[in-house]
Amino acid sequence: MLSRLFRRRFLEALQQAFDAGNLQFFSALEPLRTRRAFLRYLAPLRSAKWVVYSKAPFDGPEQVLRYVARYTHRVAISNDRLLDIEHGRVSFSWKDYRDNNQRKTMALAAEEFIRRFLMHVVPKGFQRIRHYGFLANRCRGRKLALSRQLLRMPPPEPSCCLNKDYRQRFEELTGRSLTQCPVCKQGEMLVIEVLPGTRPGRRKYPVPHRPFAVRPAFMDTS
Repeated sequence: MLSRLFRRRFLEALQQAFDAGNLQFFSALEPLRTRRAFLRYLAPLRSAKWVVYSKAPFDGPEQVLRYVARYTHRVAISNDRLLDIEHGRVSFSWKDYRDNNQRKTMALAAEEFIRRFLMHVVPKGFQRIRHYGFLANRCRGRKLALSRQLLRMPPPEPSCCLNKDYRQRFEELTGRSLTQCPVCKQGEMLVIEVLPGTRPGRRKYPVPHRPFAVRPAFMDTS
């Protein structure tokens, strides 16, 4: 039942996109620009058996959330997997799922490592997480207030986290301190200088002045 429902919804969305002019066809697909040819192309798909695979996660929704978070809030590889950078080669650890999930080490030339890394960088104009509906950034405040009004819910109390430093919030959420030395795990990192941020490239038009983000420079006191 799920496969038939997904097939119908998917093909309907394709036809709506075509009628709205959102689909473009080039090269070998150029004949599909006419509506009759496009519908004739979709006709066999309406009777084909579509395979939709869905099952409950093994360890519950918490495990799924942790798995997805690793890919939505970082790019490609974490720093703790980088083992060595020497003589133009980068060594890092990886998990071989075909060999009983064994941890192994791989060394690549710096150019090849950068090439593979950039394959995971989101292109300009794309976002990893985008909210729709009443959570869309453009109308979130107004629609959330309207939703609470319709549900007769009291307005939310101001969060105490707004007055906390990001280091404090990180430690409360993860139990790890950003001021602890990541190498010896004993020394305490103190801010000794704040470096002003820079924006690469030039703008062709003037923009209002905006404060730049700052990157603190740390010193280990161990």
